[in-house]
Amino acid sequence: MNAQDLKNSILQLAIQGKLVEQREEEGTAGELIEKIQAERKQLFKEGKIKKQKKLPEIKEDEIPFDIPESWEWVRLIDLSLFIKAGGDKPKDFLKSKTETHTVPVIANGIQNDGIIGYTKEATIEESCITVSGRGTIGFSCLRTEPFTPVVRLLVINISDQLDNKYVQNVLTALLEKGVGTSIKQLTVPMIEPKLIPLPPLEEQKRIVAKIEELMPYVDKYDVAYSEVEELNKKFPEDMQKSILQYAIQGKLVEQREEDGTAEDLYKQIQEEKKKLIKEGKIKKTKVLPEITEDEIPFDIPENWKWVRLGELLYKLTDGTHSTPKYTATGVPFISVKDISSGKMDFSNTKFISQEEHESLYKRCDPERDDILLTKVGTTGIPVIVDTDKEFSLFVSVALLKFNTELIYNKYFMYVIKAPVVQIQARENTRGVGNKNWVMRDIANTILPLPPLGEQKRIVEKIEEMLPQTKQLVKE
Repeated sequence: MNAQDLKNSILQLAIQGKLVEQREEEGTAGELIEKIQAERKQLFKEGKIKKQKKLPEIKEDEIPFDIPESWEWVRLIDLSLFIKAGGDKPKDFLKSKTETHTVPVIANGIQNDGIIGYTKEATIEESCITVSGRGTIGFSCLRTEPFTPVVRLLVINISDQLDNKYVQNVLTALLEKGVGTSIKQLTVPMIEPKLIPLPPLEEQKRIVAKIEELMPYVDKYDVAYSEVEELNKKFPEDMQKSILQYAIQGKLVEQREEDGTAEDLYKQIQEEKKKLIKEGKIKKTKVLPEITEDEIPFDIPENWKWVRLGELLYKLTDGTHSTPKYTATGVPFISVKDISSGKMDFSNTKFISQEEHESLYKRCDPERDDILLTKVGTTGIPVIVDTDKEFSLFVSVALLKFNTELIYNKYFMYVIKAPVVQIQARENTRGVGNKNWVMRDIANTILPLPPLGEQKRIVEKIEEMLPQTKQLVKE
């Protein structure tokens, strides 16, 4: 239940006679109605109000809920000295208040308390309730100072025998609200016959006092509710980050001696790279600096190893730095926007010719099981290539190639998503406007490497737990 729902519940209890107790010494609403009728007759006799048109008797099937025995159902017109609608904007109108233009001009709406400007003369001098007949239909407000209503704003002058605030609370509880409701506008003939649950005057006052006592608590509840809602929105993301952090600290699954060590795995990767370089299948890369003690953010298991990303890769490159000639159809041309969701999306890609693709593919050749990494704009999003379809890359996307028999690509993806890499991506993304995570900094990124068997167990546990974070919020 949000704060508005809580407020609505309080008002509903109030108009059902359930918010405060009934007291016999306060009399009955029937006696109050007799006083109102006598007041109306006197004012009519003095020519201060017009004769009220007679509305039909209240039928049983009109009554929406039960009320206490001392209360009465009565039509709004029977409690009012007049109900009218505002007219056109006055000719003598200014948007800002001045020494001569001090009277608020009030229209339908909530913003700025409905005030749209100022004029010299008020058309309503009495304390009245206004009700928006258009826009935010049913929004009511108690006006105690002279004003001029416009644009069919409904104005209700309540009998002096009643508590204006009580009637205004009833209207707030009962009238339709909101833009685009089932009614397009609220008119005088529509509001006049509205049923009002009427208690004795003293009970009206006690109801208003109780509502005003409770509303500050509703405001506090609103703040707390908003904070909880915000936490709920952030919870899955924060929980996922925590799971990934535990995973890359070696705390999510157990270490097993039979898995071997990451040091042995690292040596195997380097030996394989040397072999491929010798065979001319991959190019020799620059030697990356040793990892220093102050770079290491946390402890990892003894059989793990801190490594630089570039040390694990057979190839680290990015897409073409030149804008190609686009074609209506052809080979998909992938940029950041096509993978920023965390998945490959070919639905809105641009296209290049087969000839241009073949030229670009000689340098940057994405294949199934490789990892793409966003490096311009929104940086640090990894995506596993899960298609055999050929495509080319723009400069905003990096290509990571590695031996998938020695490094599990899903572990690679999750470790890049984890805070340890994301922090480095954020710190090393430089420039103004379309910021860039340059290839040198990507290669120098440090990450924890477990043995291959443990990589697979980590991924299995992550994929078991991540869906549960979203489910927890639903429950």
